[in-house]
Amino acid sequence: MRPEKDCQLCSLHVGRTIMVLPCGDPSSKVCFVGEAPGEKEDLSGTPFVGRSGKLLDKMLAEEGVERSSIRITNTVKCRPPGNRDPTQVEMDACRPFLLAELQDCEAVVALGRSACRSLAGLTAPMKEMANKRMSIDVGGREVLLIPTYHPAACIYRKEAREGLRETIRSIRPLV
Repeated sequence: MRPEKDCQLCSLHVGRTIMVLPCGDPSSKVCFVGEAPGEKEDLSGTPFVGRSGKLLDKMLAEEGVERSSIRITNTVKCRPPGNRDPTQVEMDACRPFLLAELQDCEAVVALGRSACRSLAGLTAPMKEMANKRMSIDVGGREVLLIPTYHPAACIYRKEAREGLRETIRSIRPLV
């Protein structure tokens, strides 16, 4: 299930250039979920193509995972104004699309606090939940959830970089 091209389920449609839909291998058993599109993503229609995306690509490659071998998406499909975090109302509006994207996955990597909040209701500081394996319900099926740092946090924080690296290593056997 995908949103309609003229989706207006929440107020984010007002400022979007283009809806940002998932990329990568649609048959992959692993999906990385970020919080929301940024400026570059809003212009291209592809998730994680800006600065954070370049860092994610680099880290995936260094750990032997090809970006094209996984799915990548966001909790919301349109860019929030000023790159603010998406609201619960906005995430709830996109939730049916997100769950449909995760339907066949064995593992979901939640990149950052907004993704953790959207997927599992988690609100603890990231250092307390990073790489703590848990499960979420996706269409009546238990799916592995691995909360981890958003690539943007990895730009300046070594702890975050190492946490994301650990996550990538842990999903490599599933790719």
